[in-house]
Amino acid sequence: MKLTQTIAFATAFSAMLAPSLAAAQSAPEGAAIFKQQCQMCHVSAKEAKPTLAPNLFGVGGRKAASSGFANYSPALKASGLVWDKANLDRFLTAPTKAVPGTRMVIALPDAKRRQSVIDYLLTLK
Repeated sequence: MKLTQTIAFATAFSAMLAPSLAAAQSAPEGAAIFKQQCQMCHVSAKEAKPTLAPNLFGVGGRKAASSGFANYSPALKASGLVWDKANLDRFLTAPTKAVPGTRMVIALPDAKRRQSVIDYLLTLK
């Protein structure tokens, strides 16, 4: 392999890893923010009994309002959302705008903090 090919491959490989490395680095910050702002209502441990809001363990890739939590709003049940990075971002930015009628009223308006929380939530598997 020529030097230029090696450099091109290394650059492309680094570009592919950069988002996952950034997410891995922000997840611990997200865990701290989760404890401060989310844990009053949500739990995040495998098989932990939900309290005021659903357990968020395994939320990534899960259909909204499908965890077995008994108190989902009709609006969230009907939303058809699947919790991927984009939908979590939109919902956590302004829950009542993303899903009018949701019971979730606490937003994370700061993009960096919100992304850290999302990165943390997506590690819960």
